Amino acid sequence: MSVDAENSPYQLESRQVTREFVRILPIALFVAIFGVAFGLAAVQTGLGPWQATLMSATVFAGAAQFAGLGLWGAEVALIPLMAITLAINSRHILMGAALYPMLRRLPPGRRYGLLVWLTDANWARSYQQYQGGRENLEAILGGGLALWLAWVAGTLAGVHLGGRLGNPQAWGLDMVLGCFLLAMALGGVRSRRILLAWAVAGTAAVLAWRWLPPHTHVIVGALAGGLVGLFWLEKSPHGH
Repeated sequence: MSVDAENSPYQLESRQVTREFVRILPIALFVAIFGVAFGLAAVQTGLGPWQATLMSATVFAGAAQFAGLGLWGAEVALIPLMAITLAINSRHILMGAALYPMLRRLPPGRRYGLLVWLTDANWARSYQQYQGGRENLEAILGGGLALWLAWVAGTLAGVHLGGRLGNPQAWGLDMVLGCFLLAMALGGVRSRRILLAWAVAGTAAVLAWRWLPPHTHVIVGALAGGLVGLFWLEKSPHGH
């Protein structure tokens, strides 16, 4: 990519946004199933149907929402709730940093508006293509919209008829997103640096999951892998 292209404003293409919306729909179907599970769990915890749906529409963070239900009650401890939400979603700091070479070419309003739709799945799609030399922030917007709609629709279904689903984990559906992310990782650029970062992140996360408090494995794994990238620098796919 030329220096002029890197410094020019990023133009989101509506047709590409639509294509990315359609492309991630298979994953969105499984997200909807877990939305059903969340809706059911939320109602059982004591949230009203509109409260659970509003939470999914505004928070849009499945793991953090499930964790938040464990702290829900007549009185909510805000500090622990904020801490656990930060720990679970801290990976977004590194995810946003990885996309910064593209994001910086957007005006601040559009940049932060776009990040509202950032999830693991559409980040993996966008970053995989960036590693291959192609810019695709449309995956964040199009894929994020598809996943958000699926999450909210699933929550709506769950608060009304989620009891018919049973336990999604019994069917192995909790592994679908993990398998998708693994496929994105293996499909990207492979180098000793990338492989070491994944190995260190995975090992650190497993050890933290085994020995540290709940949910801290997310931030520990992310930071461990990030440190590999910090101290082992190499040229970007665009030549700098």
